[in-house]
Amino acid sequence: MDDSFDFDAIVIGSGFGGSVMTYRLAKAGLRVRLFERGKAYPPGTFPRSPWRMKTNFWDPSNRLHGMFNVWSFDKIGGVVSSGLGGGSLIYANVLLRKPADTFESEGWAISREDLEPHYDQAERMLTGQHYPFEVGKSDEEWGRDTNPFNRTSKTRAMEVAAGQIGAELGMPTEFSLPKLAVTFANPDEPPRVGVPIRIANAGEFDESGANGAPPSLHEGARTRLTCQLCGECDLGCNYGSKNTLDLTYLSAAMLFDKKPCISPNHEVRRMEPIDGGGYRVFYVDHSAYVNGAADAPESQSLREQACTAKYLILSAGSFGSTYLLLKSGEHFSKIDSRALGSRFCGNGDLLTVVRGAKLGRGDERPRRLDNSYGPVITSAIRVEAGKDRQGRRLYHYVEDSGYPDFAHWMLEILNPLYLAKRFTQFAGPWVRLRFRLSRDSDISEEISRIIGDGTTSSTMMPLLGMGTDTPDGKMKLDGDRLALDWSWKSSRDHFKAIERTGAAIANVLNARFTKNPLGRLSRVVTVHPLGGCPMDHYETVGGQKRLVTGVVDTNGEVHGYKNFYIADGSVLPGPVGPNPSLTIAACANRFADHLLAGHSRAPGPGESLTPGHSPDRGTSLTPDPSPDRGRGEKG
Repeated sequence: MDDSFDFDAIVIGSGFGGSVMTYRLAKAGLRVRLFERGKAYPPGTFPRSPWRMKTNFWDPSNRLHGMFNVWSFDKIGGVVSSGLGGGSLIYANVLLRKPADTFESEGWAISREDLEPHYDQAERMLTGQHYPFEVGKSDEEWGRDTNPFNRTSKTRAMEVAAGQIGAELGMPTEFSLPKLAVTFANPDEPPRVGVPIRIANAGEFDESGANGAPPSLHEGARTRLTCQLCGECDLGCNYGSKNTLDLTYLSAAMLFDKKPCISPNHEVRRMEPIDGGGYRVFYVDHSAYVNGAADAPESQSLREQACTAKYLILSAGSFGSTYLLLKSGEHFSKIDSRALGSRFCGNGDLLTVVRGAKLGRGDERPRRLDNSYGPVITSAIRVEAGKDRQGRRLYHYVEDSGYPDFAHWMLEILNPLYLAKRFTQFAGPWVRLRFRLSRDSDISEEISRIIGDGTTSSTMMPLLGMGTDTPDGKMKLDGDRLALDWSWKSSRDHFKAIERTGAAIANVLNARFTKNPLGRLSRVVTVHPLGGCPMDHYETVGGQKRLVTGVVDTNGEVHGYKNFYIADGSVLPGPVGPNPSLTIAACANRFADHLLAGHSRAPGPGESLTPGHSPDRGTSLTPDPSPDRGRGEKG
């Protein structure tokens, strides 16, 4: 133990990189402090009402300390998360691996083989389960099935479409039910809706997942329940069905003798290396305002504090990590300015919509897709889409997308002509009753008519596309703000291919197809921003392949700065293709191996992964250390 530092390691951010690193370093016996700018969200605390949702955005300068952080640039917008558990709080739970045959062709300097054991461990820790939908039933069998999971109409629609669009597109397609970080069934039990998730005793928890999840680090949190099929995953799961990072990696980290100091509501403002080794991090504490103190100071006037560590792990996401490094640039002058901020992409994210699905051509009856039933994403169709104009291989994924029931009401209200027609139909009977022109006082049927048949919303399904866009965006500082130079034009072939697939799915479902809703504004929105601090990678110039030095090496360590690691989506040198969360977690696990191999107390070969003690189940977040605890603290 090096007592010249307040901690052995400081981790900034609790997403798929930061939580993995926190867990691994705590397990190895290091004194870890995790900074998370956002709040902790135990199950049951995610906002739903309009007045609470209004404040559920992140902008502390305007006293907003909520979960959604929305970035807007010239041609692209991005949505990321602020909260303990990072993006896992609002993602759609999909655990897919980057295809093995794409690493080399896309210039990655690491391979699928390098990541395979780390993918395995991340899947175990997140206890991935396939959506328990039985593929291969006929329409008649499906219509008779009463299993709540098999009654997922959107999944059935995707299965039907996947079997037919290949011929229309002239391209290979593959339908799958990817693993999801959601609990549908307890160990050794069939899937059931809304039953208590069995939590293993702390000492019995192991990384195989066989003994369930560790106790929650949220003291006094409500009992977690298996998936309620409510479509609310992207707003935060109030039932605890999602195996988010706070309920898996961070809860497991609290089982070790060296428990990490987990500090939500603490925003890191800047960082710097210390002469002679180690790093100092400067942060502010938003807890007073978040906890409702009447005299809480404005964000801009919060007292800045500092602490030190031998190791620094930056895991604030593609936007956050790049922004922090750019702001701290004078202290990290050895980083190549050409690499910092480079290779941004949105993982090819593109939203399209299927509308007005019908049972068949000539059969005008609505095909109910009912996309609020089930988790947000249940299935994926992978399409091999040929090559673009530069000869690069194109492939993409299209996934079904759900949303909560209340969104159906909003969609029905947004059709004013249909709404006016329904109220007009109601007005006649109501006027006759009001002026005693009718003796029928039962107007239940008329009110039912106002509600309507819900065709507009129930026959609609958003499709989430992602894949191989071009990582040619560049982030930089514009004054004190983050700016991004990015254009969809270099990825036009990719986006067109996704649109063709969406149109083919709509055709199979006898539906209308809507391209990117923001297409007229030449904008797209990504929920998977990647790049900005890329690892070393290969580029082909003039037919010659050469290694390009990035911000970090292939072990996540920043070039020129020993013991400084970046572990999040910013280090990926290009698109993952499928949902990137599992690949980010796998990379972070690999980076932890490298850090610990160079640490004097790294675990030896074959050391047991199972914690050797059983602390109380009511472990809560470690309180903020007293300011006089460490040598690096200052006012």
